[in-house]
Amino acid sequence: MIQLKRKGKATRLVVLFTLAILTSIGLCWGKAGIRTIPVLSIMGSQPASAQLMRSQDTWRQVYQQLPDFPQENQYVTNETGEVNLESTLVSRLIRYHLYEKRRLPNYRFDWKLTLADYLGANEYINESEYPGSNTLTENPMAGDRAVIEKLTRQQREDLIEVLVSIYNPNYADSQMSTPNPQPSPPSTPTRPSKPRLPQPGDADLLKINF
Repeated sequence: MIQLKRKGKATRLVVLFTLAILTSIGLCWGKAGIRTIPVLSIMGSQPASAQLMRSQDTWRQVYQQLPDFPQENQYVTNETGEVNLESTLVSRLIRYHLYEKRRLPNYRFDWKLTLADYLGANEYINESEYPGSNTLTENPMAGDRAVIEKLTRQQREDLIEVLVSIYNPNYADSQMSTPNPQPSPPSTPTRPSKPRLPQPGDADLLKINF
């Protein structure tokens, strides 16, 4: 009986020791998992924040290269009741292009599609999702579209060129390295020459000298 009791106590001790080890391992894994979540979330958010910072800085570069381009920054912010000078036409156009339509910023064709949206020739612009619709006292979509429609074709081309050159620094070099082929001048057909008329003394050329 004494031996059975001793065996029972030994078994209980083994079971309790095993449970303690498993519990400690589980706690370690839990702490490790909790620590890895913020790191992964931070790593995943860095590219998005970097892209957002770049888009906020891009519109300034556009106006530096195109100082006469319409700014349209007269709209008032809901929270402060003050004019938001940083909410410009170009900044809203860039946000619409990148975040609403998720188009690439380094290709001319994608920017042409965006301008076609503003001109009503491509996709429909959702007024409730347009940049500034929730933060400004007046939705700037109608005003922005009216300004884009008044731009000349050259002004739109200049805007696209500047945007592509900012997002794709190698764009200008690629344009210079592939010059446009120059058309060759049309060739003038040659007229057939007239037969030569016999001249005096030609008969002497037929004589053979021995």
